[in-house]
Amino acid sequence: MKKIIILLFSLNVLQTFSQENAFRAFLADTVMEHAAVSFIVADADSMQTVFEFNADRSLIPASVMKLVTTAAAMEMLGPGYKFRTSIGYTGKISKLLKTLNGDIIISGGGDPALGSVNFANHYGNFTKEWIEKIAGLKIREISGRVITDDTYYDYLPVPAKWLWEDAGNYYGAGAYGLSLFDNTYEIHLTVSTDTTRLFITGITPSECRFEFANWLVAAGTADKGYVFAAPYSTNGWLAGSLPSTLKDFTLRASIADPPLIMAKLVDQELKEAGIRVISEPTTCRLIQSPAKLHYTEIAEIYSPPLSQIIEVLNHESVNFYAEHLVKELGKVYRKKGSTEEGINCITGFLEESGISSDGMFIEDGSGLSPLNAITARSVAEILHFMKKEGKHFSEYYSSLPDAGKEGTLKNRFTDPVFDSNLRAKSGSMTRVRSYAGYFRSQSGKDMIFCIIVNNFEGTHNRIIAYIEDILKETILTN
Repeated sequence: MKKIIILLFSLNVLQTFSQENAFRAFLADTVMEHAAVSFIVADADSMQTVFEFNADRSLIPASVMKLVTTAAAMEMLGPGYKFRTSIGYTGKISKLLKTLNGDIIISGGGDPALGSVNFANHYGNFTKEWIEKIAGLKIREISGRVITDDTYYDYLPVPAKWLWEDAGNYYGAGAYGLSLFDNTYEIHLTVSTDTTRLFITGITPSECRFEFANWLVAAGTADKGYVFAAPYSTNGWLAGSLPSTLKDFTLRASIADPPLIMAKLVDQELKEAGIRVISEPTTCRLIQSPAKLHYTEIAEIYSPPLSQIIEVLNHESVNFYAEHLVKELGKVYRKKGSTEEGINCITGFLEESGISSDGMFIEDGSGLSPLNAITARSVAEILHFMKKEGKHFSEYYSSLPDAGKEGTLKNRFTDPVFDSNLRAKSGSMTRVRSYAGYFRSQSGKDMIFCIIVNNFEGTHNRIIAYIEDILKETILTN
């Protein structure tokens, strides 16, 4: 009897859909037998619902959570907001002895993009420019050391509710008071003579060298290799398998202590420039400095504007950029650069914007935590707010990848009906697939949508194909 009631309810809901065929086929597939769906399509201007299915059901959104984070950051910080990093020195310079009787200080300001390959032209060789500034002080020796002041954020770079499996890998990089190189380094491996074991042949940058127990093997055709390492650790292990069809492999891992790597890099470049540094490089965390260090500034560098950072964030789904924005909101509005205070800022933004937080549970800014939950209706309300009341909708809209052309949607939604007609954020993790964004119907109506699918069986490609069919039918019948 219970199954009959549920079926009748589903049929009644679907009767309100003008494009029910694709959605019916989706629900009827055996891969959806134990799955949960939250789905809504609404008019982008009026927020009048065109159709919905379990729109108030709270589900794991994966990276669709980034739509919440970037909306709050764009509105609260503004598209022109920039992060600042500076370098200087403490103590005094002896011109006679050509010696700095003090330390070199690198002061982090939470810039997530510093040294990123995504912004190579913006930053150039900034460390070389720093060394030239220091050399301009006419010194040959530094009696102290290079210290990275990483007190800008707290010392909890990875949200507590992330999985251990994720934290050591590039997509699980944390947010530090000073980050660099996308907080990512490469582990290069090759197959052993027996073609099963893998051996580390190099690490790039070399300053990120680590002590690893290596249990990786070459097997199968899929990349199932993982790096297990905690923030600030000096050792970890490699496990899983990498495709046996390849001879050489590269694993991308998260840098465990970016502020220390920065100090080591500058220390090495100073020595290469002929400037002797007496003591070993370090960070404020390691020397337990309780507050920001005072120093004479000699150079500074600003990040690209926030709108450009958010565009990369949403196009490429960069998790640690999102985590930086959460902490920056906490730093700016609550004087504490922590995940907890940043989330408080986001929930406050939603409340002030009149967006329902019922069924919303935020544990991070990126959606990497499986304990995040949100409803399709709440996501749609955020999209509607940004279009109708947001001060920076143009930048927000542009940050979403164009279907079939850019970022995480480059190879998705390639049917001509989506051409220059769909911008959306995707989300994906084990047994989770989600999409949310904007499109225009065949009749010229601007629409918003969100679909979140949890606990399906089968492949992601199968679920994506259904979602594409559903949205295509929606565009053509409205």
